[in-house]
Amino acid sequence: MLQLYFGNDSIKVREAANAAALADARSVSTNLTRIESEAFAPGMLLDVVGSVSLFGDQEVYLIDTPSEVPEMYNEVIVSLLEMASSANIFIVIEQGLLALEKKKWQKHATVFEEFTKMAGERFNVFAMAEALSKRDKKALWILLCEAKQAGLVAEEIIGTLWWQLKALRLAAVSASAVEADMKDYPYQKAKQALRNFKAGELDKLSSGLLSVYHDGHGGVRDIDLALEEWVLRG
Repeated sequence: MLQLYFGNDSIKVREAANAAALADARSVSTNLTRIESEAFAPGMLLDVVGSVSLFGDQEVYLIDTPSEVPEMYNEVIVSLLEMASSANIFIVIEQGLLALEKKKWQKHATVFEEFTKMAGERFNVFAMAEALSKRDKKALWILLCEAKQAGLVAEEIIGTLWWQLKALRLAAVSASAVEADMKDYPYQKAKQALRNFKAGELDKLSSGLLSVYHDGHGGVRDIDLALEEWVLRG
């Protein structure tokens, strides 16, 4: 059996996961085994998932934020089916997950609980525009994760990215801020950022982002998944 407790409200996530783990351990009269990311060693989780008690006892394992160690998270992901179908109980604590990752877990988790808290300070969505203008895909992906955890909807994110792409396209076909109908500072920044893009990239990115928006609103694709794919492939 597989249970997932996740979200950006780490206190509530841990409270729920720990309560479930202790309750499960009591119900099957067994010890609770905690697997911390700090103590992870390659192959550890694969061995745990594949192990069978000699006495047929049911075991309870609490796996703490495997995503903090990429190798550990990979072992968890490739073992989702095995954990879900196991007689043992696997309870996982995680941070916020994007839509693509949620879908992987939802297929297998018997318990799938997300705990979200409102951000104390509003996320600076324009940082994503800056990452896009620098063609820093890693930073853009991280910021997308933070934006989603902060509660921003896909439409707001797309609007900001579209604004940045529009400024870059205007800078590419104009000789001055006046001609582009832009203020001088953002125009100069856009002009300088053009060196980060190959020929045809701006048009391709713009077309792809526009498709994300229209397909999402037309029910062709899930808008959150489509936006994540656009960022990863961009």
